[in-house]
Amino acid sequence: MIGCSRDCSQFIKAHSHFHPLPIDFSQLAEIAPKIKLLEKSHPDLNGVIFSAGFGQFGSLEQFSYSQIEQLITVNLTSQIFLTRALLPGLKRKQHSHLIYIGSEAALNGSRKGTIYCASKFALRGFTQGLREECNNSTVRISLINPGMVKTPFFEKLSFKPGDNPGNAIDADDIAETITYILNSNPNIVIDEINLNPSTKVIQFKK
Repeated sequence: MIGCSRDCSQFIKAHSHFHPLPIDFSQLAEIAPKIKLLEKSHPDLNGVIFSAGFGQFGSLEQFSYSQIEQLITVNLTSQIFLTRALLPGLKRKQHSHLIYIGSEAALNGSRKGTIYCASKFALRGFTQGLREECNNSTVRISLINPGMVKTPFFEKLSFKPGDNPGNAIDADDIAETITYILNSNPNIVIDEINLNPSTKVIQFKK
C-alpha cells in the first residue's frame, strides 16, 4: 500500500507494507515524474484509490480567481493527470482497478457549492468517459459518491454533519465499499455507488 499526501507526517501508524509518498497535488508538474519513479520502485502496482480533494463553499463572487483555480486543480485536474500517468502501466496488468471518491455534490448542484459541485460533476463525467475508453482493457473503473463523512474535511468549514450516528457516514463505510469493489467478480464492473447517512443533518458552527 502506498499513501500519497502533501503531508506524510499524518500517517502515524507504521506498517511494514505501507509506503508513504510525499506529493502535492496542487503542483501538477510534480505528478508525472513522481509516478514514473513510483512505477519503477513498485512494478506490482495494480490499483489506485483517488481520494485527494478539499471543500470550499460560498457564493461564486466570494471566490478569488486563484481559489477557483486551486480547487479545480486539486479536486479534478490532478486526478486526471494522475490517471494519465498510471493508465498505460495498469493496462498491461492482468487485472487493475481505478476507484474514484466523488461526492453527493456530483449528483445535484447546490447553492454556495458552485465550484465544488463543478469539480465533482466533472470528475463523474471523466470516470464515465474513461470507463468507455477502457471497456476492452483489463482496467475496471468505479466511482463512489458519499454524502457527508465524519472526517477532518469539515474542520475549516462553517458547517458539519449532526452529532448523531445516523447523521454522517464513517470512514470505515467508505473503506468497506472499496473492499467490496476490489473483491468483486473480475468479470463485472461496478460503475457507481452512492452512499448517504440514514438521516441527513447539517449543523452550522457558531
